[in-house]
Amino acid sequence: MIIETQKQHYTSEEYLILEEQATEKHEYRDGEIVLMTGGTTNHNQIAGNFCRKFPLTIKDQDYYIYINDVRLWIPQYRVYTYPDVMVIKGKPIYEVTGTINVTNPLIIVEILSKSTQDYDRTDKLTYYRSIPEFKEYILIDQYRFYVAQYVKQEDKKWLFNDYQGEEAILKLASDEFEIALQDLYARVDFELDGG
Repeated sequence: MIIETQKQHYTSEEYLILEEQATEKHEYRDGEIVLMTGGTTNHNQIAGNFCRKFPLTIKDQDYYIYINDVRLWIPQYRVYTYPDVMVIKGKPIYEVTGTINVTNPLIIVEILSKSTQDYDRTDKLTYYRSIPEFKEYILIDQYRFYVAQYVKQEDKKWLFNDYQGEEAILKLASDEFEIALQDLYARVDFELDGG
């Protein structure tokens, strides 16, 4: 027997109120509230390694880097989400009031997990690409030495690069920053996650 359930639709205002009271993080997708899965120690280690290596000043330009708890508002798709890492060039631009919801990341980094990798590579990439300031998307596999990179070109097309193996070096196109995959994956134990 199939039991039909009534799908509840929420406004973004209702979501923000519920999220403020929640003990877990949720994503908002144009009326739908979706529970976000928890991260692993490897996931957290990789995000931390990226943040520790990224300089906050490059050629006298300031950068802000946020990890995991700062929410991103994507107005075109009516999506609130929590990227693993966001890099903002210059000052953050906030949605409405407060300092929780930013709107202007230059670079977004997602650490891929088995449960979210398809979403990160498809719908989420579509959402992110609608952000005018957004120029670079980095997807880091937490189960092996592998990074995928999408870079926005002048003609608004996106160029794909990938980096494999411990000796590879990820070079960001948005700014003068590079990191060896061996540093990005420092202290990551692939055996822990069965990868």
